[in-house]
Amino acid sequence: MDKKLPLKEKLGYGAGAIGLDLSYGLFYSYLSIYLTDALGISPWFLLILTPLARLWDGINDPMMGSLVDISNHRMGKYRPWILRGAILNAIVLILMFNTPGAVAGSKAVYVYVAVFYVLWGMTNTLADIPYWSMIPSFASEEKDRNLISTVARAFSGLGQGIIGILTVPMVALLSKSAESSLEDMSSNDIKSGLGRWAFVCAILLIVFAAVSVLSTKERNVVHAGEKFSFKKAMYVIKNNDQLLVFMLFAMISNAGYYMTSGISNYYFKSVANIWGNQSVFYTFGAIGSVLGILVIPICSKFNMTNRSTYKLSLSVASAGYIGMAIVGYGFGGNIYGLGVCYLIASIGIGSMFVNQTVMLSDVVDYGEFKLGTRNQSLTFSMKGFLQKMAYTVQSIIMYASFGITKYQVVTSGSAAVVQTQASKNAISALMFIIPPVFLLISLVIFSKKYKIYGSFKTEILETVSKKHSEEA
Repeated sequence: MDKKLPLKEKLGYGAGAIGLDLSYGLFYSYLSIYLTDALGISPWFLLILTPLARLWDGINDPMMGSLVDISNHRMGKYRPWILRGAILNAIVLILMFNTPGAVAGSKAVYVYVAVFYVLWGMTNTLADIPYWSMIPSFASEEKDRNLISTVARAFSGLGQGIIGILTVPMVALLSKSAESSLEDMSSNDIKSGLGRWAFVCAILLIVFAAVSVLSTKERNVVHAGEKFSFKKAMYVIKNNDQLLVFMLFAMISNAGYYMTSGISNYYFKSVANIWGNQSVFYTFGAIGSVLGILVIPICSKFNMTNRSTYKLSLSVASAGYIGMAIVGYGFGGNIYGLGVCYLIASIGIGSMFVNQTVMLSDVVDYGEFKLGTRNQSLTFSMKGFLQKMAYTVQSIIMYASFGITKYQVVTSGSAAVVQTQASKNAISALMFIIPPVFLLISLVIFSKKYKIYGSFKTEILETVSKKHSEEA
C-alpha cells in the first residue's frame, strides 16, 4: 500500500466491512433457524429455494461486477455503489426478518421468504463487489495488499464477532416476552427478537458504509470503458483458469466454515439444549479470528510466501475442527473444550479469508496477463458468488439432512419442540464431521491446481505493471 495512505483512511475503509458482515453474518448464520423455528418453513422448501436463488446470482453477480468495471461517477468507480448497495441491503434485511401479520407456515410466508431471500442476495452484491474490488486499486505489491486485506478482514471479523456473540442475548432482550428463557422461547419470541435485532444491524450497516465511503479515496483505478456484455463476462470467467480453480477450493473450504456457523445454532438449541452457549462458543471464535489476522504478518517476518501461509492456515483450521469432533463425541460436548478447539480453528479460518482476498487480487492480475484486459470488479464479483455457492452447498446438505431425519419445525406461537434422535445425530455430524473433511479436500485442490506463486507470479506482476506504466 502507498506509505502515504493515512491511518484514518485505512481504518475508514475497514469500517465498511463491519456493516457488510453484520448483514452477511445475520443472514448466513441466523436466517435458517429464523425460518424453521420462527416461521415454520419446511426444510424441503429451503432445499429447493437456495439453489434456485444461486441460479439467478450466477447471472446477477457477474453482471453487477461488469457494471462496476465500466462505472465512472464523480465520486469514483466503487464508492457510489457501496453506499447504494448498503442502503438497499439494509432495507431488505429489515423486511427479511420482519413478516408483518404473517402466520407461521402459511402460503403467504413462503412467498414472502422466497422474494426477499433473492432480493437480499442482489442488494448484498451491490455493496459487496465494489467494496472488495477497491483493494487492488490501493496497492500492487504483495506486502501492501496483505496489509489492506488484513485491515479489512480484521473489521470483517469484528462484524462477524458482534453477530456471533450478541445475537442470541439480543434475541432474548428484544423479544416480546423478554422474561422467557432462551430454552423455552416461543416462535413468536424468536421472530420478534430477531426482527428488532435485524433493524439495529441494518442501521449500523448504513452508518459504517457511509464512514467507509466518506473517508476513502480511490487510487490507481482502471476504467474498462466498455458496455456490459454477458457473453464477454462469461468469456472472461471461463478463460481465467486460475479464477475457476480459486472458486473451487475457496468454495469448498468456505462451505466447511459456513456449516459450523449455520448448524451451531441448531446444535446448542436442540442437541446441547443450552442455546445461550452459542454466545460462549462464538466468543472463543472471535478471539481466534483476531489472532488469525496476525498470521500473515508473522509469517511474512519469517519470509513465508502466501502459498505456504495458506497451507498452514487450512492445516490449523482442520486441526481445530478435528479437535471439536473429539470433544463433541468423546467428552460430551463440553462448551469450553469446544470453545478452545473452535478458537484454534478460527485462527486458521481468519488467516484463510485474508489469504483468499489477497489471492483474488493476484487472480485479477493473472487475468489481465493472460487475456489482455483488466476485469477487476467482474473477478471480485466471483468472491461474493463463491461465498453464496458455499452457503448453498452447506444449505443443501443441512436441509436435506433435516428433511430426511424429519426435523420438527414450529407452528404459529408454539414453544420449542423436541427433536427426533435422528435429527440430533444429523446435527452433530454436520457440526463435527463435515467441516474438517471439506477443509482437507480444499487443501488438496489448492496444492495441486493453484499456480500463481513464485517466479510465475513475479513475471505476472512485472508484465502488468509495465503495461500500466506505458498506458499512463
